[in-house]
Amino acid sequence: MASREFLKILSSARLGDVSAQQKLASAYLTGAFKTPIQPANALIWLEKSYFSIMNQSLENKSSSDAEIFDLLSQIANIPLAETFNSPAFRFGWDSFWQLAEARDVSDSNLAAKWQLVNLLINPANQEVQSQLLDWVKKNSATLEKISSVDFAGMQKIAKQYLHELADGESLFANNAKELLIKLQPKNEALSSLWQVWLDEQNEDALSQAAELGLTIAKLTLGLRLAQLDGSAHSEQNKSNASLKKAAHWLELAAKDGDRDAWYALGEIYRRPQFSGYNATESDRCIDRAADLGHPQAQLRKGANLWRKREKNEEKVRGLQASYWVWQAHQQGVPEAKELLSKILESCPNPKDNEWLELAQCAEVAINHHAEHKVDEDWLLLCHRIIIANQFNFTKAELLLCEVGQLQHEHCVVVDIRWELPKILPRLIQIETIQQRRALLAAGKAFAGSEMDLEGNLRQRRYRFDRVTNWLTTTFSKNQADAEVD
Repeated sequence: MASREFLKILSSARLGDVSAQQKLASAYLTGAFKTPIQPANALIWLEKSYFSIMNQSLENKSSSDAEIFDLLSQIANIPLAETFNSPAFRFGWDSFWQLAEARDVSDSNLAAKWQLVNLLINPANQEVQSQLLDWVKKNSATLEKISSVDFAGMQKIAKQYLHELADGESLFANNAKELLIKLQPKNEALSSLWQVWLDEQNEDALSQAAELGLTIAKLTLGLRLAQLDGSAHSEQNKSNASLKKAAHWLELAAKDGDRDAWYALGEIYRRPQFSGYNATESDRCIDRAADLGHPQAQLRKGANLWRKREKNEEKVRGLQASYWVWQAHQQGVPEAKELLSKILESCPNPKDNEWLELAQCAEVAINHHAEHKVDEDWLLLCHRIIIANQFNFTKAELLLCEVGQLQHEHCVVVDIRWELPKILPRLIQIETIQQRRALLAAGKAFAGSEMDLEGNLRQRRYRFDRVTNWLTTTFSKNQADAEVD
């Protein structure tokens, strides 16, 4: 049964509230409010939000650009292949091409390219691709972005995107590399040998497939020789493992970019019975596996960096460690959660923080700054208050944090030692959409401001007292709640 909060948002969305429509779409994407995850429904509500913004822009064009940017950023998170039969698919199709063709390389641009790659050339979506081919033929005359390109041409563009993603360092790089391997021409002999191994567990077929260059065969043979494949046979005969031969095959698989092979090599180099025992080489292999997205390797790399944090030369201790442990946590490694809690602070509930009432007033002030003729330096302070509430900052952190340098992929780094050297930096995990939106909005505001606009600490304290007095007297709690709702 739908929650009251969900029904409230749904009611507002149906009345044309842009914010509510986007919250509803987010719920269908993330499962918030116990909502079933339905990408097609999310796309429908984002389409409604887009047209609502465009209608409003007839009266106020300056405010629509930022809203459309935020909307397109949200669209980029939708798995496009899962929305093919949605009434809003045409809107999604046009939006993804618009994002992919943008000149600025951003997270949204890369996400859009990956979704188009996944839709157009991923073998897992062959059924959708055959239906899409018919759809493109029927609508080719009205599809502006691709009117001069046939379906094969679009697939060629998608392959270019795939190579760009595989050569880059984005979150999609590992998936892109794996898809490139899947798209390599299949050798019938290799395929038949591999199938014999799968069906009959024929060791000769496995060895032949490995010798002929099949990466997964090299990996499998290496794991069996090292007795890391978890079979009962392996458990009984650990002392008889041919580690040198195992390392040979695993190195060949690792050169093909196989992350499991890199991780297994790291395990072998740590074995005391291996004549080539080398702790440094083991760490290098584990690090390489982590770079390629291996969950356990990411945890081990993060844990290793955390143990050596006092020796590592980094501006904020623990930042690198937290990144790798967070990556492992994102991939569902159970042990990562406990370690992450030791490295990063957590504050996912802004309603529990002391800045809540001021932040609600500040949000209203930002939304209606034109009516109240709010100066730019006051607006920047309002953004600071909202961020301080989201991440439970102290007053000193609120006033002094470098807003443009706060956000990292997984956390915010609060470092005010440039003014107060004795206060240690803090690492706080980014856990909610609201936190990311607050950082995005503040980042935009500060990016367009002059560097010395806020002045020194004394000037900031004086402005803080004036702004907070104005916020509390101008916007009561009830008024703020009404505006937010």
